[in-house]
Amino acid sequence: MTEAVLISIVILIVSAILHEIAHGYVAEKLGDPTARLAGRLTLNPIPHIDPMMSILVPIMLIVLHSPIIFGGAKPVPVNPLMLREGRKDLALVALAGPLTNLLIACLAAIFIRILGPSFIMIKVIEYNLILGFLNLIPIPPLDGSKFFSFILPQDLVQKYYSLAPFGVFALFALLLLTPLGDILYALVVNSMRLLGIV
Repeated sequence: MTEAVLISIVILIVSAILHEIAHGYVAEKLGDPTARLAGRLTLNPIPHIDPMMSILVPIMLIVLHSPIIFGGAKPVPVNPLMLREGRKDLALVALAGPLTNLLIACLAAIFIRILGPSFIMIKVIEYNLILGFLNLIPIPPLDGSKFFSFILPQDLVQKYYSLAPFGVFALFALLLLTPLGDILYALVVNSMRLLGIV
């Protein structure tokens, strides 16, 4: 494994962990301590690592020279019944992850403006933009689906969530077989231009 690939994997893992910690932190602020009680509000990577999404998927995409590189950590447990305002709070918890990734990208851009560009910071921006935008897609179990479900009639929500086991396959199919991958790539590139990186 080359140094660049290793650095990329580390950046993805750390970014995904911060994404999940943000979910758990906001959930606790809104009344649900489940993530903290499960030991998931920690920077220790061990409780967060998912062998498939944290390691195998990113390596596969990097090796295949995919224009879109992404990964993930184990989802933090959230109990919607403990949230004070139910579906509304669940939508806020869901948004916390992608917004954290977009904030990290902006902070890395500021870092580059001050100290100059580096491979690591550019990859931090690129991967966090990808994680942020990708997770806003309303395909269960992505975060965008929990936000989107807030506007669905209550009787459709569970049917919508029942699609989650097929969501990852649907996402890969959409990225590979439709313009979605190109659209996401263009969104990331234009966002990096907006941040003054490319």
